[in-house]
Amino acid sequence: MLNTCGVRVHVFLDATARMVKNTSMNNTPPLSSSVTPMPCGTWPSPVTPDLVAGKTLSFSEVRAVENTVFWLERRPAEAGRSVLMCWTQEEGASEALEPDTDVATCVHEYGGGAYAVKRGCIAYSDKRTVSVWLRREEDTAAVFVAGETGLRFADLRFDVSSETVLAVREDHREAGEAKTALVALHPQGNKAGTVLKAGADFYAAPVLSPDGTLLVWIEWDHPNMPWDATRLCLARVQRNASGDICGIEGARVLAGEQISESLIEPRWTSDGQLLVLSDRSGSWTIWNVNWQEKSPTLSRYPAPEGEVGQPAWVFGQNSYQLLKNEGCLVLAVTQGQATCWIKQDGASEYRIFHAKPDQCPVPLADGRFAWLQAPPDALPSVVVGTPEKGAEIILQRASTEQLDVADISIPESICFSVDGEEGLMGHAFFYPPTNRHACVPKGERPPMIVQVHGGPTARAQEGLSFKIQWWTSRGFAVLDVNYGGSTGFGRAWRNRLKGQWGVVDVADCLSACRAVVESGRVDPNRIAIRGSSAGGMTVLVALAVSDIFAAGVSLYGVTDLRALAQETHKFEARYLDGLIGPWPEAEALYLQRSPISVADQIRAPVLLLQGMDDKVVPPEQAYSMAKALKAVGTPVTLREFEGEGHGFRKEATIRTAFAEELAFYANVFGFAVQN
Repeated sequence: MLNTCGVRVHVFLDATARMVKNTSMNNTPPLSSSVTPMPCGTWPSPVTPDLVAGKTLSFSEVRAVENTVFWLERRPAEAGRSVLMCWTQEEGASEALEPDTDVATCVHEYGGGAYAVKRGCIAYSDKRTVSVWLRREEDTAAVFVAGETGLRFADLRFDVSSETVLAVREDHREAGEAKTALVALHPQGNKAGTVLKAGADFYAAPVLSPDGTLLVWIEWDHPNMPWDATRLCLARVQRNASGDICGIEGARVLAGEQISESLIEPRWTSDGQLLVLSDRSGSWTIWNVNWQEKSPTLSRYPAPEGEVGQPAWVFGQNSYQLLKNEGCLVLAVTQGQATCWIKQDGASEYRIFHAKPDQCPVPLADGRFAWLQAPPDALPSVVVGTPEKGAEIILQRASTEQLDVADISIPESICFSVDGEEGLMGHAFFYPPTNRHACVPKGERPPMIVQVHGGPTARAQEGLSFKIQWWTSRGFAVLDVNYGGSTGFGRAWRNRLKGQWGVVDVADCLSACRAVVESGRVDPNRIAIRGSSAGGMTVLVALAVSDIFAAGVSLYGVTDLRALAQETHKFEARYLDGLIGPWPEAEALYLQRSPISVADQIRAPVLLLQGMDDKVVPPEQAYSMAKALKAVGTPVTLREFEGEGHGFRKEATIRTAFAEELAFYANVFGFAVQN
């Protein structure tokens, strides 16, 4: 990312020729009999509350066994229940488990890796019972595997030769910080699982070698996060007389002990080679681990340009996929945009895989692939297709309702000069207001919403997002910023946020905003800033240090860093050591950086949206901020949602949150909300 952008770059993504022609620098498309100039914010939008909240599915964790495709489908209309779906060419798509099953896990609070599949078997974590179950093809009901009060399981993976399930266990049975371990789970076995490895603060990615004799995994300790420093470890597997895994021996560290590096996503090749993603060269990419050596070394594995890897907020991520005959499938991020590449059938070079996947496609036995298609100009869908032709069969759409491409705002990839850092360029996606029936009136420039992603170690992505299209289809421009700390741009860009949270992220958002204002594309007097979680903190600090924003919206945002350091869950308990400074030694700095400390400098109206069951950013953070803003006379509205945690899942909540935010902007910017 550093010093690689030009002065300004506009990259229009796939299938956008007509959209490019209709997007002029003043955001006013050519007038026709069906396009009417209308005040921004009042445009009749096809992105309805029903479409956003109740009729749109969220997809994740696409997997395959032979020619059967599996995926998780979250349904807001069913209180956010996650359903495991399966598809075959002959039978189509159907639910794979009992109707009331909710396949999810709360390990690290963010979950992931909630199910595993192999021929004839499904292992899954059920959120309702907080237990792991096994569903055999020949059985009429699922079999209990493991679980008791205080235990959580994630990153489920089957043994290669038995029904044993490897998992990461998070143990909350005793007071104090939860304890994490690698465990083996057996049907009719110990309901807490057999502990294979404990002692580190965190574990992830237990992966068996093809012959089942070796186990590798990732581990790390406080105060590191998995994108800071981890260790790749290996041990020999012990089995009992029945062939079940009962322990490990000879555990040793293969990488990450001598140098500080982020090692993630280990994979075994079919012939026993071990690969892993490491950022030791400056960006995550693929490395071959020479594990047989007494002092193992890493050597570069052929991979395309770009960052191959993503922050491990959730378990079970898939940034690259090994294929037969030394083939490889890679999802690489360059200048904020993800491209899928494939090398197969012994080829020496990578070529484009014609898809816009959220994660790497997975291979089917018949030579096709399955993936979650997340293009910028259409709703997400689960698809099957080929590298040459792209998606050929749609297994499931996010909604039965379709959006006309003329109503979809296509992101422009832009670079901007970072204030105070000569020669350094930042990245953002700019979305112009877009609607086939409306345009910006002559002499008017549209309002803009600056979008701050969470994490803060995440990234703005180009796939279609309703939290953006909801606004652009109503006449707003949106600027989605990849501020310092974002992933996809290398370790140096990520490390800009080290010790600088609340400074670098805010400065980058302001720099990006000023660049767009100076281009004349938006109304400088009608700019709002919104963000969730970590992004909510950036929103509130930005409102305090700059008057460029006329309003701000914080969704379950951090307001008191001291309280967060003391109250948050284990996974992020020491996250702030790297972002701010060691706790409690740096308490004065925590106070200085907290939005609650600069509440008296905020004059723009603020909307706070908060889940009552949030364990990551507890509700008290929102209460304190609302009280502080009211005390100095700043207009503030706090909206609380019962039964919601960190991120809204329920249909009623999502519907209400979007509607109230729109009404909030209407009040600030002076337009009438259209029903």
